[in-house]
Amino acid sequence: MEADFVIVGAGSAGCAMAYRLSEAGASVLVIEHGGTDVGPFIQMPAALSYPMNMSRYDWGYLSEPEPNLNNRRLVCPRGKVIGGSSSINGMVYVRGHAMDFDTWAEMGADGWSYADVLPYFKRMETWHDGGHGGDPAWRGSDGPLHVTRGPRCNPLFRAFVEAGRQAGYELTGDYNGEKQEGFGPMEQTVWKGRRWSAANAYLKPALKRDNCEVVRGLAARVVLDEGRATGVEIIRGGKTETVRARREVIIAASSINSPKLLMLSGIGPAAHLAEHGVPVLADRPGVGANLQDHLELYIQQAAIQPVTLYKYWNLVGKAAIGAQWLFTGTGLGASNQFESAAFIRSQPGVPYPDIQYHFLPIAVRYDGKAAAEGHGFQAHVGPMRSPSRGTVSLRSAQAQDAPVIRFNYMSHEKDWADFRTCIRLTREIFGQEAFKPYAGKEIQPGAAVQSDEELNAFIAEHAESAYHPCGTCRMGRADDRNAVVDGQGRVIGVERLRVADSSIFPQITNGNLNAPSIMVGEKMSDHILGRDPLPRANDRPWISPRWEAAQR
Repeated sequence: MEADFVIVGAGSAGCAMAYRLSEAGASVLVIEHGGTDVGPFIQMPAALSYPMNMSRYDWGYLSEPEPNLNNRRLVCPRGKVIGGSSSINGMVYVRGHAMDFDTWAEMGADGWSYADVLPYFKRMETWHDGGHGGDPAWRGSDGPLHVTRGPRCNPLFRAFVEAGRQAGYELTGDYNGEKQEGFGPMEQTVWKGRRWSAANAYLKPALKRDNCEVVRGLAARVVLDEGRATGVEIIRGGKTETVRARREVIIAASSINSPKLLMLSGIGPAAHLAEHGVPVLADRPGVGANLQDHLELYIQQAAIQPVTLYKYWNLVGKAAIGAQWLFTGTGLGASNQFESAAFIRSQPGVPYPDIQYHFLPIAVRYDGKAAAEGHGFQAHVGPMRSPSRGTVSLRSAQAQDAPVIRFNYMSHEKDWADFRTCIRLTREIFGQEAFKPYAGKEIQPGAAVQSDEELNAFIAEHAESAYHPCGTCRMGRADDRNAVVDGQGRVIGVERLRVADSSIFPQITNGNLNAPSIMVGEKMSDHILGRDPLPRANDRPWISPRWEAAQR
């Protein structure tokens, strides 16, 4: 098997690159260990809690015991299916804030400022405002990825936004446009009632071309010949085969599997590779370092009116929703139910939002377990820019073994202060007049939990990953020893090898990571093809004129 380009991973970035490279006439082979995405568990948006808890679709990774979270091992779902994590995620669409990408450029990711990446966000999307307003000039109109908004029929969605306004916060008609800060509608990668994953948007159209193909197998190592990548060794059917690349190998295997594959190939921290008997071909200490994620809490409130989704949280209700979706593609099954959102600042002196909210009209966990109290609603809330950093490292030199994942969550005092702020601000929002017709007692943390010590204990026991790992092969300049790739995704010290996925993020972006991961695939395609990047944008985002003096 041989092609111009070999891409490892049919995830968010990999699918985008397969589409763009094959569109340009190059031959592409995409290596993917997972299987088909056919079936309602993936394609029905409301069924999102199922695929990320199924070994058929998820790698099933766990963190090592986290000492600051009562030694809990947190789940770290990563998609093992075509579409990657875009086929098992919550379908929330967030570009990130403009200042996130300007920070990337300041950290050495040349060519990745907001002015550089905004044209690619526009190129990749077809945006539908759903009649809720927005910023059309900031959005795309003919890209492969459909971005929509839910109908917001449930009165709690509007109550959340109105409560934010009553608490003194900004409103925003389009957090992916000029103004991220504020309360408003949330966007989703759903189209015509189906999950619009990277597989549906990019890979399946690419596979209709004669020059693009998926190869099933587990990538074991990149084949290097005198410092140049020539192919990828894969394991399938119990046998080892080599998929050869005439031009380049591109790793897009996730922020967990991409550093693992580099290390198995002899690219990484020399001492760590030597511990596992892996010959060192390029000593890059940054491989596997800089691991970041978003943690979040579910702040849950009982509802005194039966307006929540709890009424459907039984076999009959779920069957009715599933049947309507299966036969018509409509109804509650056609939305992820995250239809209102907010981005706010935690305190004066913070220039742009550092807290994100997802609002959900039911009190329920990601694993599908509803609160025992019955009717309720919740806000998923968490800080966006934790200073904590972790690592991904090898467990062994065997490709079949899961890597060692240490997030080192909550390792800075700032993490604790930020989370306490999140809880207290959420309580204030839920206490506004807009929620008076609906809000009963606080389910979680519970009204008795008030002091810093009590809140810290709740955080340690209940903080969960938002499933946004990134940063383990970060971009930087060639003279930066801790950088893994340069601004064009080229692995420093190795020829014809690139990494292009969320692992190259120097710093985590505001919000969910699927959109910026796809953007990386879009932009990196132009670098791989040797094309001039799209013309830089001159749009400047809204920044609160009172940010230095006021929190809202």
